[in-house]
Amino acid sequence: MQPGDRVHVDRGDQTYEGVLLPSSTEENLVVKLPSGYNVGVDRDAAAVDVLESDVYDVESAQDAEGRSEIEFDDDLPTVALISTGGTIASTVDYRTGAVTAQFDAEDVLRAVPDLAGRANYRGRVVANILSENMTPEVWRDLAEAVHEEIEAGADGVVVMHGTDTMQFTASALSFMLDTPVPIVFTGSQRSADRPSSDNVMNAVCAVEAAKADCAEVMICMHADTADETCALHRGTRARKNHTSRRDAFETVGAEPLGEVDYEAEEVTFRREYVERGENDLALEPDLETEVELVKFTPGCDPAMLDAVGDKDGIVIEGTGLGHVNTDWISNIESLTESGTTVVMTSQCIEGRVCDRVYDTGRDLLSAGVVEGEDILPGTAKVKLMWALANAEDPAEAMGTSLAGEIQDRSVPWT
Repeated sequence: MQPGDRVHVDRGDQTYEGVLLPSSTEENLVVKLPSGYNVGVDRDAAAVDVLESDVYDVESAQDAEGRSEIEFDDDLPTVALISTGGTIASTVDYRTGAVTAQFDAEDVLRAVPDLAGRANYRGRVVANILSENMTPEVWRDLAEAVHEEIEAGADGVVVMHGTDTMQFTASALSFMLDTPVPIVFTGSQRSADRPSSDNVMNAVCAVEAAKADCAEVMICMHADTADETCALHRGTRARKNHTSRRDAFETVGAEPLGEVDYEAEEVTFRREYVERGENDLALEPDLETEVELVKFTPGCDPAMLDAVGDKDGIVIEGTGLGHVNTDWISNIESLTESGTTVVMTSQCIEGRVCDRVYDTGRDLLSAGVVEGEDILPGTAKVKLMWALANAEDPAEAMGTSLAGEIQDRSVPWT
């Protein structure tokens, strides 16, 4: 009896049939039911029969780069399934009760048998970390891996990633890659071991999006609390707005790019997007890591800027239209005169920076601050890292929409 087998389990007056998943202990069985939910069973208290061995045939050897290939049907499109870790690739360690990232791409296919028959899969592990441990170095590794998979013929890419920093990585790849095919980030708020896990639906919808026409970097997560629809958010406009809800992600300032109907397996786009094949594949993976994001709050000591003064770039999360205390302005001017690029964004969830309305804003512009328009602060930091390493004029690049991060107009959105 091995993970991937279809099994029949009798436990007292309860009966289950499903696919056996990997378990972190020998004492427990974890079975994926046809409903998509998992059930944990004490091995000693259950009678188990193997109905069919290795149903989904996901065993495959990885090469030195952690790449593997899992084929189901030569007539189907090829989707590169890239794992970086996170809750979607995690399970519960029954010894401690903690969730740990420990699955590779093949394990995820075992955990989500509904992926079978939708595409030919090439699995690849770039990292196996929880997303709070994500770094710019891993962003570069991931961008290079995605580039290689597309260059090798992938019709779409799905990146499995922890949700806490997914918006940062999606932004990074949006600037680092020009892509002719969809690149879809997905994750889960709840691990596969939990009955309320969102991993199955998110993964299935992400694969459907990777086969669709929108050749952009997107985030695919639950659109609401029901198991019906996943929203497709542009990678540079998404924000995680809740710690634990399955519909934690939102597109800021607009409706999502599109949605995936889970039951109907239909992908619908609501806004303009870059079409499949419209861009040639290109990679610019360099990043200037000496960039900091500083949040202004009332009473903050201007000396805070001195602590990050040796950075090549600083993004300030200012108040309202993009303001800070006037005591900060001389420090900011000293930074810009020394060659540091300083970009102003807003703490407000929606709307854009405009430093031409009040005296403080005009003084900031005179001090050399670059207006960040309506770009999200986290996205602004990632973009500035990319612009400093790749753009001839980083300040000009920060005011230009390169990957949909700046909208033409800021209007109320509900």
